[in-house]
Amino acid sequence: MRFKSSKVDGFCVYAVSGVNTISFAIDATAGARAGLLGFTVERFDPAENHRSTMPGFKVFKSIVPDPQPNQWVSTNDHPIQSLMWDDFTAKPGRAYEYTFRPLRGTPYQIDRSAAPITIKVKTEPLYTTDDHDVFFNRGVASSQAYERKFGNLPPNKLTPKAKQDAAIEWLARDLDDAILKFIASAGKNDTLLCCFYEFRYDPVVKALAAAAKTVGELKIIIDAKDNATKDKNGKVQEAFPRNENLKAIKRARIPASCIIRRDANPTAIQHNKFMVILRGAAQTPTDVWTGSTNISEGGVTGHTNVGHWVHDGATAKAFKAYWDLVATNPGSAKKDDRATATKKKAAYRKAVEALGKAPTTLAGIKKGTMTVFSPRSGLDVLKLYVELVDKADELACITLAFGVNQLFKDQLKDNTAQSHLTFLLLDQKDQGRPNATTPYVYINAKNNVYKAWGAYIENAVYQWAKETNAKLLRLNSHVGYIHSKFLLRDPLGNDPILVTGSANFSKASTNDNDENMIIIRGNQRVADIYFTEFNRLFNHYYFRAVTESTGQGPDESARFLAETPKGWLEKYAPGKLKAKRLKVLTGMKGITNA
Repeated sequence: MRFKSSKVDGFCVYAVSGVNTISFAIDATAGARAGLLGFTVERFDPAENHRSTMPGFKVFKSIVPDPQPNQWVSTNDHPIQSLMWDDFTAKPGRAYEYTFRPLRGTPYQIDRSAAPITIKVKTEPLYTTDDHDVFFNRGVASSQAYERKFGNLPPNKLTPKAKQDAAIEWLARDLDDAILKFIASAGKNDTLLCCFYEFRYDPVVKALAAAAKTVGELKIIIDAKDNATKDKNGKVQEAFPRNENLKAIKRARIPASCIIRRDANPTAIQHNKFMVILRGAAQTPTDVWTGSTNISEGGVTGHTNVGHWVHDGATAKAFKAYWDLVATNPGSAKKDDRATATKKKAAYRKAVEALGKAPTTLAGIKKGTMTVFSPRSGLDVLKLYVELVDKADELACITLAFGVNQLFKDQLKDNTAQSHLTFLLLDQKDQGRPNATTPYVYINAKNNVYKAWGAYIENAVYQWAKETNAKLLRLNSHVGYIHSKFLLRDPLGNDPILVTGSANFSKASTNDNDENMIIIRGNQRVADIYFTEFNRLFNHYYFRAVTESTGQGPDESARFLAETPKGWLEKYAPGKLKAKRLKVLTGMKGITNA
């Protein structure tokens, strides 16, 4: 939801809320900015009758010259020096009242006489009767918060057991509970159809084992491709995720009659992570679970992921048709010669395309929800995703777990600093490769493109404690930070577009792998949830990526508050990133209380 305050002495506060996240922006006239040292922020929670001054992390050097790791301070004395601020600690479906108090003067003599600006906001509920419910895990094992709470230890190394559970709950947030709730919503007269790449997270595996006895019918497609390899020393790399999936099924004693082994097209991956519920005697498709979350501990608690529950019959019907096709194990067999394999793969792509026409232009994206399934021939769908990012009006955001596809670079490289703002959130830094056969294309601020990537604070420095990450915690082995796959086109406009699902915005995910995506147009609520979570993750990793990139600790401006207004307000000069971001936020459309 989107909100704005009344204007007070040249200030106006804007807010956009998701489920747990709220992003604020402060529009301030030149007169209001004069002498502005920062803001104290207070939050009032009417449901708990609790008022608190929000904490800060940065301090005035003249007051606290040697801040210690994990030292928190009150924004009453060490204000927030930003015209943008976020609260990532909100609760779902909760009304809040925030008060921003402008401070002037000096660090030793703060003038608190300015009139406060109050804004009332409400977060989105976790579960609704709308078409879409969205569940993000926290995705930031590499954080000061995890270090403070759990000392950088893996969940299974924590004692007592209650602390292990607390760590998993903190990392997963509500994602694991939502998966279990989806499974539990299938009744004795219903059919539950599943399709998974990785299938080894015990709570979900056990829930489906139990469902085999309580639902009318349970069918689970798993990736069972025999892709075992040997390295140059003869060491065998076991088939993955085949072996782990089969072990989990055996442990849980899921009946063989429930399992469909997807082993055709052995050079590609069965990358889906979705479920469909068919209700009642009529077996009516009603609900879909989709998103980027593998059924693994790392998928739920490690790198960033999202689960998306769609309550829509047309979408469920489309997914059911795709499930029926994948269940036939289409494509080439490992023993096929090249000509036969090529023919079978082409037939499979044709069958996928016959399920329904996918949009290939912006005009072809209808309001509501559309589905896109893979593999398919050509790159028209991928080119559409590129266009959504490259041709946005004001803002484009995208997560890229496996690098920036060349198609994106080819289109973004002619953008200028005056083009729309684009954010890329990557798992790893985008950089040239020594053995690359094509020239490296560097996309940066000159194209109005800003990148953040997975990084962590490797060594304690100043007030930052040493952090861990999902790989060090042994939660993930391949993708350590950013695993989600979604893009947003003009999320704060009147016509937001979201693309989300299992595909990695790549050629392989379009032409070769089993994948699913949904495109949602015109749904402000869904766009707000995804945008605030993207904002949370980008802010978190941008600081760490910059620190990693410079090879040094945070600079003076990152470590301490500015002692004078000019020291921080100059970052909002025209053309600077902060000014661009502020303009997008204060220009949001569809404000609830306008």
